[in-house]
Amino acid sequence: MLDIDVFIKKTNKKSRLIGIDPGGKRIGIAISDENKIVATPYTTIVKENYRDLVSQIKKIVNEYKIDGIVIGNPINMDGTEGPSSQSAKDLAKNLSKDITENITLWDERLSSQGAFNLFNDLAINSSKKVKKLDENSAQFILQGVLDYYHKKNT
Repeated sequence: MLDIDVFIKKTNKKSRLIGIDPGGKRIGIAISDENKIVATPYTTIVKENYRDLVSQIKKIVNEYKIDGIVIGNPINMDGTEGPSSQSAKDLAKNLSKDITENITLWDERLSSQGAFNLFNDLAINSSKKVKKLDENSAQFILQGVLDYYHKKNT
């Protein structure tokens, strides 16, 4: 697991990143374009077990030639780390043993709320909002990293 600035230096200029919104059962996935400008919601994985999750992530990594993985870290609003943050760190640590791509954590405070509010602007009904919330939260997380990436590289 890498510090965000080290992560940025280690990822190839022309490569895609994957964003992960970790949850107990539902894992949101977003993918960037190869120029690292736009994050797009991709899918929600319903986690049966860790091995299955790793297999599905590896498949996406290989299919889209992913060079880096960003995992949302749900830090509390006051800056402290709770059980969800520890779970995100554990996921990053475990994935780094099973996947060779660069991995970093990104502060995801308000990502779910931001994704839900975006849906409100688009007048999408509540059941569809909830169904797509995880992958849109992953998009929100990944877009934050992409914006940071471009600020660092301009």
